[in-house]
Amino acid sequence: MSRMQRRSLLRAGTLSIVGILAGLTRGGSAIARESETFSVMKTEEEWRRILSPEQYAVLREEATEPPFKNAYHNSKKAGTYLCAGCELPLFSSKTKYDSGTGWPSFWEPISETAIGTKTDWKLFVPRTEVHCARCGGHQGHVFPDGPEPTGLRYCINSLALKFVPQVSA
Repeated sequence: MSRMQRRSLLRAGTLSIVGILAGLTRGGSAIARESETFSVMKTEEEWRRILSPEQYAVLREEATEPPFKNAYHNSKKAGTYLCAGCELPLFSSKTKYDSGTGWPSFWEPISETAIGTKTDWKLFVPRTEVHCARCGGHQGHVFPDGPEPTGLRYCINSLALKFVPQVSA
């Protein structure tokens, strides 16, 4: 076998392994979501009708929007952040802070039952993925580097949220 043939074979094998691993990380999350039961369940077509293509990518396919170029990363308005998929209240502006990451960050959800978590291996290291407890919509991730009193940083996609301003009394 020539040197060129060995290189081609090695390259093809490497690309195959990378492709298999990428497929497992993408497919694993979709399979897990399909097997989970949430109180709000919709077909793929129903989700596509109610969500923008960008929201669908984040909420249903676990995509991530670009940092600093999203609706709520810099917002300081008082109010409540709801799941963009089912409108379950998830976070209060009272727990929002500037983490410097370019995404809206919160140190605590509205309630422990509002969100669910699972281990995400997409980057080949474990991270804790955060999703809406009612519809399973992907919100972002939670990290243990946030401010007191919880020490947590819920790093959330703006596209996964709907903001409802606080009504002045």
